Amino acid sequence: MTRSIAPRVRALVLMLLTVAGALLAGAGPASAHAALTGSDPRQGAVVAKAPAAVSLTFSEEVSMDGDSLRVLGPRGERVDDGAPAAVRGTTYAVKLHAGLPDGTYTVAYQVVSADSHPVAGAFTFSIGAPSETSVSVAAQSAGGGVVGWLYGLGRYVSYAGFIVLAGGAAFVLACWRRGAGVRAVQRLVVSGWVALTASTLVLLLLRGSYTGSGKIGDIFDLELLGQVLQTKTGAALVSRLLLLAAAALFVAVLFGAYDKRRDADRRDLAFGLAVGGTVVAAGLAASWAMAEHASTGLQPGIAMPVDVVHLLAVAAWLGGLAALLVALYRAPAETPVEASAVRRFSHLAFGSVLALVATGVYQSWRQLGSWSALTETRYGQLLLVKVGLVVVLVGVAAASRRWTARLAEAAPPAAPERDREHAGVRAAAEGSAPAGGAADVAAAGSTAAAGDAGEVAGEGPITAATASAASAAASAEAAEAAESAEAAESAADPVRAAQLARQRAARDAARQKRLRDADPHRFGLRRSVLAEAGIAVVLLAVTTALTQSEPGRTEQEAKAAVSASASAVPPSGTLSLDLPFDTGGEDGEGVVRIELVPARVGGNDVHVYVERPNGRAFDIPEVKLAFTLESQDVGPLPVVPDHITTGHWSASGVQIPMAGDWKVAVTVRTSDIDQVTVAKNAKIG
Repeated sequence: MTRSIAPRVRALVLMLLTVAGALLAGAGPASAHAALTGSDPRQGAVVAKAPAAVSLTFSEEVSMDGDSLRVLGPRGERVDDGAPAAVRGTTYAVKLHAGLPDGTYTVAYQVVSADSHPVAGAFTFSIGAPSETSVSVAAQSAGGGVVGWLYGLGRYVSYAGFIVLAGGAAFVLACWRRGAGVRAVQRLVVSGWVALTASTLVLLLLRGSYTGSGKIGDIFDLELLGQVLQTKTGAALVSRLLLLAAAALFVAVLFGAYDKRRDADRRDLAFGLAVGGTVVAAGLAASWAMAEHASTGLQPGIAMPVDVVHLLAVAAWLGGLAALLVALYRAPAETPVEASAVRRFSHLAFGSVLALVATGVYQSWRQLGSWSALTETRYGQLLLVKVGLVVVLVGVAAASRRWTARLAEAAPPAAPERDREHAGVRAAAEGSAPAGGAADVAAAGSTAAAGDAGEVAGEGPITAATASAASAAASAEAAEAAESAEAAESAADPVRAAQLARQRAARDAARQKRLRDADPHRFGLRRSVLAEAGIAVVLLAVTTALTQSEPGRTEQEAKAAVSASASAVPPSGTLSLDLPFDTGGEDGEGVVRIELVPARVGGNDVHVYVERPNGRAFDIPEVKLAFTLESQDVGPLPVVPDHITTGHWSASGVQIPMAGDWKVAVTVRTSDIDQVTVAKNAKIG
């Protein structure tokens, strides 16, 4: 079966780039990896007098500068005084001007979490009473816009470059040393180095704007760049650039001095390259681990080495797969991929998959913390997508194994080689290999056997595909003889000679393609390898989105903290009183909470909540209230609320005739004879 796959390859690449772009664009601004868990004053609170400072508490440590925490008055003017400072743990505060008037104030913050991602938000509180404000809370954001999109794309390219660079070099050194002289493989590895270097420089320039204003014009701000270099992320990016200089020397030796040496002289140099390359690759992987998820949260001392191993395993597997794909499609017929090289890569891929499983389980436990986080958080949902893609990848690898089995069934027993003129045909038959996925590791042996059985030499039975390839080779030899004669005649004509050279190159390329595609089983195997590589591209995009998402554990902890804070803090303009009681009877202890909305002169809504000491709501036979303004001899004004649900009573239209320091009394009856009245004073109006 001989058909051109170039249109299909182009279509597949276009589809993969589209999917990758959609994943990157759909990710939007980087999710906050540090969450605001508390503040003083609390969000929406109405305080009687102006506080001396505003403090914020986050779920993890954050980095701040002079403008990271701003407090704006009702007209948008800044009322904070000085730079924010750490108070204790993960709590940070900024002082306020003295004598602030009544009204609604906006607290806006933009910080950088410990794992390098920007966090922004805003909330309001009021002094005395709420008022109109000119500040828009919804406008606060970080890590979005064009700069955010470019930063996300740069992260994707940097991961891809590292995988191609480290994995391609590992494939050459550990599996196919003859590949050091193959131009297509050289271009692949060098392109990985170029992509990683360029993306690292771009990320370094974008970093200041990405975590700050988000403006394109700030990308080339040298002062901002100097601030970035003093951060943990800036140090990691600079370290990566220094290691890339060492990686450039490694690549130069690998494709230079190493390739030119004889096989007998390569052993010592190969050992040195293996040790040096492993150190450089581990250092590059550590530049991510030291500045992102692994560097903060639980067990960072364990998480960072685990993250390094995880990245190296990904590079060895997917980068090696990319190198194998290039070798299958672009390696010349005189330099085929040997079956032994395929077996070695299969072992390498199998070890990488085991390392990925072990490190992935630990990372999932560390970042999720519970089964519910798999479905309730964005991180968990992306992780499920990633696992699904890995399963599909293994399934496609199983298809590669079936193609390998068909090759073994279709090929006749191997015969001794006699005719060296058809070495190109033999090389093309040996050039097929499984993709290196987890499922095709077990097929490596059968692949090698199929490759050996596919050799045709001299005497013995031959397959139809091999006969077709041999016939094509004979026709090509005759055409070459005729072309040589024509070239001799046109030696004096440079234009004709150049035309003949182009024709010869096109014919050589077509002949090599016919040799590669002559066997339909081998053609199917190459397509399955291409599909594996395509899934790997999408898998890399999902992994990049994972690194930009808030870990499920911290997201759930932040939601719980915010929910607890919200349940403890009434809405704006609400008076809340907690009054413990003990009627003396069985189950007579508890707490009654009174909420008066909007706690002003005129009509109000009253909510009464009765809870046991452990916080569980429960019903009692009777609860009633009375409001008394003793200074004006007003009251008591009785209120009998209606029962709404378990532990909840409510009354509407409760009239407060004047402002003052009111006594709120609550009578609680827990049985026919057990009753108590508790009271507390509160300023209303």
